[in-house]
Amino acid sequence: MEIVVPYKEIVDVIKASGGDAFKRCFQCGLCDVVCPWNRVRTFSMRRLVREATFGLTDIESEDMWLCTTCGRCPQQCPRDVKQIESGVALRRIATEYGVFPKSVTPIRTVRGSLVGEGNTLGEERAKRGDWAKGLSVNEFSEGMEILYFPGCYPSYDPRSKKLAVATATILNKAGVDFGILGTKENCCGESIRKTGDEEVFKRLARENIKTFVDHGVKKILVSSPHCYHTFKNEYPDFMVNFEVIHMSQFLFGLMKEGKLEIGKEYEKTVTYHDPCYLGRHNGILEEPREILKRVPGLTLNEMPDCRMDSLCCGGGGGRVWMETQKGQRFSDLRLEQAVGVGAEVLVTACPYCITMFEDSRLTLNLTEKIKVKDLTEIIAEVI
Repeated sequence: MEIVVPYKEIVDVIKASGGDAFKRCFQCGLCDVVCPWNRVRTFSMRRLVREATFGLTDIESEDMWLCTTCGRCPQQCPRDVKQIESGVALRRIATEYGVFPKSVTPIRTVRGSLVGEGNTLGEERAKRGDWAKGLSVNEFSEGMEILYFPGCYPSYDPRSKKLAVATATILNKAGVDFGILGTKENCCGESIRKTGDEEVFKRLARENIKTFVDHGVKKILVSSPHCYHTFKNEYPDFMVNFEVIHMSQFLFGLMKEGKLEIGKEYEKTVTYHDPCYLGRHNGILEEPREILKRVPGLTLNEMPDCRMDSLCCGGGGGRVWMETQKGQRFSDLRLEQAVGVGAEVLVTACPYCITMFEDSRLTLNLTEKIKVKDLTEIIAEVI
């Protein structure tokens, strides 16, 4: 049975998301032209905008959940329609009504894990700091220079743990005064917010902020661009401001200051993938490339769709938890682009991107053709 949401409710929610932006749309279609979905299937953000404008949104539609919040359409929109904010607002309505298409149902499991254990992977909170055992990593205490906040995937996911280990190795090598929160750390809440669950996001944010304040945290170093974006751009809505830095920025700073000595060559051809929430959303484009250029023996080849026009990996907007049909994965396209420019290694700086690319590497049978590495893993190998 189709659920019909009153027109006024749709309008009110959209207004609350940052203005009645949908009504500014004059249906030019630039959003559809740049949307990565239209490389793998037919999808129209323009149609969703038109339906929402006239209160015709079907909240049971799969299409409403496709957006990865990659930022390509707001980047091109001449009318500042605020597609991401308004799309998330529609998802909030669906969440309130408890309406989730089949491909989206994993979100319910994720929500339960976030509320119960503070992470998205259904793991025990007590094990959140286990990745750091044996690495001379201390618990953060007031007075330390930096809080390292690895995030959910580097804390629990077997593949992503490697980048947390590489980060700690680099920080120790450079003599950085840092610590972690371990069991006191919660998910930043970025992705669950993008699925429309504002209640859980606010709960996680408030708990994290209280922990940061109680421990005297001033500077937060993160592995995930999603954590970076949330702490830097969204937590200030709670009347707090922490200095937030992504590991790619911090690593480049260490190299410029001569605090890291590269002792080995890395004789491979690599290409760099710009994560949406690092590059397009936050303008961190050159630091990762400058780091790679400083590695002796490394050859850097650029892919099509790079820097501000980077192709999304497909994991944003909570889609890292959702089902994506075979043949419709952006990460498949990206792996093919990487192989196409002769790369032996696809390098990125985001745990979500690593997760998506590793999946595609397996499904495309490219495990012998190309490797996927985080930027920190490359540097940990050569110092």
